[in-house]
Amino acid sequence: MRVLTGQPRPAVPARKPGPGPASAGLLERESALDLLAAEAERAVAGSGRLVLLRAPTGTGRSALLEAAAELGADLGMRVLRAHATAESSGMPFALVTQLLDPPRALGALHDDTPGTPHHLGYPSRLWQLLCGYAAKSPLLVAVDDAHLADEASRRWLTEGARRLTGMPVLMVVTERGQYDIAPPSPGLAYSLPPGVVRMHPVAPLSRPAAEELVRGALGPDTGDTWVDGCVRAGAGNPLLLRALLDDLRAVFPHGARAGAADGCGPEPGLPENCAELYPGAFVAAVSWWLRSAGPESTAVARALAELEDSARCDGRKDEEEPGGVSARRPGPPGQDGPGPGHDFGDFLSELTRADPDRVGGWITTLIRLGLLRRDPGTGVPRFAHPLLRGAVLDGWPRSHRQALHLRAAELRQRRGDGVEAVAGHLLRTTPGTTARVAKTLLDAAADASRAGRTAAAAHYLRRALDEPMPRERRAAVLTGLGELEFATSRTGGIPRLAEALRLQERPRDRVLAAVSLGNALAHRGKPHAALDVMRELGSLDGEPVLARTIQTASAFFSDHDPEIRRAVYTRLSERAEHSPEWISPALRALLVRYEASAGLLSAESAMRQIRPLLTAPEDPLLVPYLLGTAASVAQWADAPDDAERIIRTGLAEHWLSPLHPVHRSLLDARVDTAAARGHYRWVLEETAGVAPAPGDAPRTGASTFLAHRVIALVECGRPAEAQRLVAGVDVREARDSWEQNRFLYARGVLRASVGDPAGALDDFRECGRRQLGRDVESPVVTPWRSAAAECHLLLGEMPEALELAEEESRYAAIWDTPRVRGRALRVLGAATGGRRGLELTAEAVGILRGTSLDIELVPALITHGLQLTAAGQPRSARPLLREAAVTAERLGAVRLSGSAETALRASGARRRNAPLTGSGSLTASERRIAALAAEGRTNAEISELLHLARRTVETHLTSTYRKLGIRRRVHLPAALNSGTQEAG
Repeated sequence: MRVLTGQPRPAVPARKPGPGPASAGLLERESALDLLAAEAERAVAGSGRLVLLRAPTGTGRSALLEAAAELGADLGMRVLRAHATAESSGMPFALVTQLLDPPRALGALHDDTPGTPHHLGYPSRLWQLLCGYAAKSPLLVAVDDAHLADEASRRWLTEGARRLTGMPVLMVVTERGQYDIAPPSPGLAYSLPPGVVRMHPVAPLSRPAAEELVRGALGPDTGDTWVDGCVRAGAGNPLLLRALLDDLRAVFPHGARAGAADGCGPEPGLPENCAELYPGAFVAAVSWWLRSAGPESTAVARALAELEDSARCDGRKDEEEPGGVSARRPGPPGQDGPGPGHDFGDFLSELTRADPDRVGGWITTLIRLGLLRRDPGTGVPRFAHPLLRGAVLDGWPRSHRQALHLRAAELRQRRGDGVEAVAGHLLRTTPGTTARVAKTLLDAAADASRAGRTAAAAHYLRRALDEPMPRERRAAVLTGLGELEFATSRTGGIPRLAEALRLQERPRDRVLAAVSLGNALAHRGKPHAALDVMRELGSLDGEPVLARTIQTASAFFSDHDPEIRRAVYTRLSERAEHSPEWISPALRALLVRYEASAGLLSAESAMRQIRPLLTAPEDPLLVPYLLGTAASVAQWADAPDDAERIIRTGLAEHWLSPLHPVHRSLLDARVDTAAARGHYRWVLEETAGVAPAPGDAPRTGASTFLAHRVIALVECGRPAEAQRLVAGVDVREARDSWEQNRFLYARGVLRASVGDPAGALDDFRECGRRQLGRDVESPVVTPWRSAAAECHLLLGEMPEALELAEEESRYAAIWDTPRVRGRALRVLGAATGGRRGLELTAEAVGILRGTSLDIELVPALITHGLQLTAAGQPRSARPLLREAAVTAERLGAVRLSGSAETALRASGARRRNAPLTGSGSLTASERRIAALAAEGRTNAEISELLHLARRTVETHLTSTYRKLGIRRRVHLPAALNSGTQEAG
């Protein structure tokens, strides 16, 4: 065909600037538009070419094609359009026929016989038709989605592109250019010489352009959080981003910040659930994107989205979530994965039966396009935003998801993954699929429970109950689940435990199940129901050990109600009197504890009875009860070493679940013992679990741990934290129990420390009222009388203070241990005053000095020192007060240390700047001698090296030991180094 020449060349108008951010298809497409303008101008001049626009789905190929058509029309070119579809890909020349619209006279595809006009083949006749159009006017041939065209049309376009040189024809063709799982067919450009084709890849929008688009659609004042979420969900893809913005404008017609701007509420959050995008344009766009990628890519994308979604199961934190995705393997954090050489892409390809090389390339491509991101902690690919992931999964049948998880579980098991990695998928399968499901879930629950991830363990057990299993195993699973729910769920595990009891058939198993259920009921404030459970077991006359177990457990449950406690111990005492042979060592120990708390025994008598019981023969079922009771009595009796040994035995040698009544008792006794020693820092570490995390709702309910934490915070100089902690407990609504008495005492200590003696007095008296209602007269549990007497003194109510102090002293004399006697004498001396008061406080100091009860010695020293100062003997008071200050500082008792400092100043002592304890308190001579001793030098060697008398060296070392809080020379290096690090 001849080249059209001599025709006037239309002027190419300057391109107008784009219509703005709302025109997503043309944003950041200047280079493509420049190329199209130049090629159109060249074609009008008589030299055509093929321009191929290759781009992933949704990046604006069609918008660019439309811009090319408008540009051609502006130049006077005739525009021929065609759009290939998958439906017409099986019809030869369907695309070319759509493009040229040949007349009937041209014939049909199979009319190329000698009798037909021109004796030419059908493709040639179509080409001649195109040439005829070009002879009349320059042409712009616009073909969209050529990758979907039928093979004959693709060959025709390729051959036609070779002939465009010298013709006023510009072919602009769009073609999908994205890495998919299924290998694509060769593109149009790859068989053409470079001179006849200009290929232009279209990239996703940059982040600045995407942000401009979002603010252009939603308003310039759109918050950064919304903009970032939209950009991530749209992944720089104009199709997805425009669809998302359409949905958001429909859901939030007044803008994302309208509520905040009007003062009607905070800025709403960007939806993360596709169900909240009511019009559904975004979901439809993602669905189109998936269909364009092909079934293989769709399967991999959905599998990836489902695996990611399965890692976000209900629970608190990642470490609590079963079935999570780890860095090199698709398993939960901390679980064994497939091993070296098996990464996530391998697993995903094997799971979807796709080519692993193609899967790896697909992941890399989608990360580059912004649709996927690697998790910063694990490196596992995730969809860039929850909306994107949700849209990928939208409409995928639940049955298909369950089948995927079943395949994933089987695959992980074959690969040797950890049991939790397998169980994480079984959670989402249909119950009863395979016989191994229940065992795998139970094994996973055991692993999670051992690791302290109770929420995950409970999740596995709940799912395991959906599987068929024998009656005995189901009862065990219900008990295990009840144990996990005991302290975490609103029901306290009671329904699980009740069902477990119903399933038990053997007497021993029924008793153990009843004890667990009864303990849960008692701790939920239902002691009557707990005892009813024990009674409903019926007569166990033929099983004396089981009968004693019921009696012993009932005694523990009765501590939660004063009337029940009195009735239980009355019956137990009567039986001990009439049938002493029936009373086991555990029951005998309970009677000793009851009499001790009632003020009927001395500590010496109680321990004299307890010690033989610990060595007496006892059934294994009852040994834990014996140990729990003996630990409490030993702690009361100022025998902390014995108490700690008993507690260690109970916790280490006898596996006790949290549902066992003694488990809590032993833990409480351990923290009681530490608090009695003044180890407040240890107490704070041990009780950290009762403190709510930042942002948590206030917790309700009193406990011994909570009470000790409050007191430890007060003594460590952190009353504000203690006040926040007690704010969540409403005593009027809390369940009545002995633990509530402890809480009331602790709250009284807190109120007294912050200058509210009247409020503290109310708490101490209420504690006493509840304690006396349980027949607890002795001050061994809480010294409420002494604490209340001190409040009366602060309020100037001397007679009331003296009455309470005298009563406390009488009970203290019965129990007769240094701790209760020293404390009672201290308060009685303060209430008595005068010379007699001085004698009483001096006696208190004498009783407590030399014991391991420094935490009680300090207030005695302060009280006696203050009395000496008031009596005009400040010189005698100062050594005592300095001793109190040093001891309090060594213990870390900030409140007592402050009281000692105040008392010292009242005695006329000068204010000290240097610390009294720790390495910072050492003098230069002490530090030099201590350093030599720490190196292993003997006192004689140090004396010779420093030219000091040996006695001087010994004196300095004695002072150093006291300041550092150590007793042996071998502890010097650690103490000195610790001080150096703290100073740094």
